[in-house]
Amino acid sequence: MDIEKIRKLLEDVRAGEKGIEDAVLELRRLPYDDLGFAKVDHHRRLRRGFPEVIYCPGKALEHIVEIMRNLSEKECNILATRAEPYVFEAVKKVLPDAEYHALARCIVINRDRRRRGLGKILIITAGTADLPVAEEAALTAELMGSSVDKLYDAGVAGIHRLLGNRDMLDEANVIVVVAGMEGALASVVGGLVRVPVIAVPTSVGYGANFQGLAPLLTMLNSCASGVAVVNIDNGFGAGYMAALINMTKEEALK
Repeated sequence: MDIEKIRKLLEDVRAGEKGIEDAVLELRRLPYDDLGFAKVDHHRRLRRGFPEVIYCPGKALEHIVEIMRNLSEKECNILATRAEPYVFEAVKKVLPDAEYHALARCIVINRDRRRRGLGKILIITAGTADLPVAEEAALTAELMGSSVDKLYDAGVAGIHRLLGNRDMLDEANVIVVVAGMEGALASVVGGLVRVPVIAVPTSVGYGANFQGLAPLLTMLNSCASGVAVVNIDNGFGAGYMAALINMTKEEALK
């Protein structure tokens, strides 16, 4: 439930169009719904500006479906990450407006497409193998209302691909850099721009990449100011943070 729905509820009570007991019943479910196996946080949008997000791995299929169904009763936009196609097929039977983004491995319901934010978020990848994580970041930011541009396959092995798109860097309000291997791209971008850079190390790389540990350490040790780092393969976290930075406080509470 968002602020506008609560305001409408209170106005209906004041106007006599809804009884006090009916309003109490709706507000009683506001903090969370206890489904037995999960406590669905319906208060999160009021606190954070975006509803609870479902992380699918490790959850029973029927639990994912029921959580999404419960969220759909009160929320306009819903995101489930790291979802396999069979999970989407089960969700689709209950929620026909659900959409699946195979590359990002996400299920979304997008009923509120209003744009929020000061400007654009730019997602940059070092290579094509980084696209799943980048798409997860882009999809998250877009679902939160931000406008997103993409500059893919622009790593340091061919730095002219990045420099040839300098206008995109200059126009961005926040930049997310997704890179595996040694993860040097985040430092390069951080040294070129005056806006926040969110670095996402990926598990893409040969043996000494250590499933993303090598780029994580490179990004944490960046000599460029203004570079912040999220966890390995955490495109969702990067997209969420970028959208929060891109929004004003007032927009985040709408």
